Amino acid sequence: MADEPTPFDDTELNLDLSEAAPEEAVQINLDLGGGDDEAAEVDDIHLDFGADDEVAESEDEASDDDADALREQLRADLMSKVGDWYVVHTYSGMEKRVKQNIDSRVKTLNMEDFIYETVVPTEDVVEIRNGTKKTVTRTVIPGYVLVRMELTDDSWSAVRHTPSVTGFVGRANDPVPLSLDEVVEMMLPAALAVRAERDGGKPQRKKKVELVDFQVGDSVILTDGPFTGVHATITEINIHTSRLKATLEFMGRDTPVDLTLDQVQKI
Repeated sequence: MADEPTPFDDTELNLDLSEAAPEEAVQINLDLGGGDDEAAEVDDIHLDFGADDEVAESEDEASDDDADALREQLRADLMSKVGDWYVVHTYSGMEKRVKQNIDSRVKTLNMEDFIYETVVPTEDVVEIRNGTKKTVTRTVIPGYVLVRMELTDDSWSAVRHTPSVTGFVGRANDPVPLSLDEVVEMMLPAALAVRAERDGGKPQRKKKVELVDFQVGDSVILTDGPFTGVHATITEINIHTSRLKATLEFMGRDTPVDLTLDQVQKI
């Protein structure tokens, strides 16, 4: 007569709580199988409340194609313009003011034939605070401004002595211009945002996500899914995928969970 199996031998539960919308389907996979090894620990529990990865992947591919096309258009546009691009260092938080000051001095000093354009590269960033997402516009390189110009002693002096400018990046009196590729990448986020607004929300590259108040070790409370209201502790954060890993108590044991950032709120 065969031995009776232990309570957890080869036990697998697949619970699909997919009453939510398809893109927010919730699945729980519990594998409590001890197999033939009676000494094996029963600790294989994984809860995944994320959206369909295949859908997200296809959207990312479309966004990448869109960004590549705009990148080439931007490159061609920049190549058609005269002058080189230089980086000017400013006091923190003074980027827009410096741009205004340089533009004003160009007119006052009649330097239009040497200083052609001043740009503060920006990008839209998803800021997450207490589980709430908010899109904000920030400078791509805080503390720096791009200037397209013909470098001469007079144009250098006009920019260098602009209020709140601390100097050119590189050799102080003989700065090195940026490469075309560097300028393209700095300006691409803003160009994507402008075209998306013009085309009524046309897909663009996935926005960068910045965590305002989440860190590994923080205690959080789940705000979505079947475990809403349960406390957990963050063990890992992946900003690029907007996901985190945490542990919570389930069936009397510490259980790892895989969550999206908007499914938790800091306690």
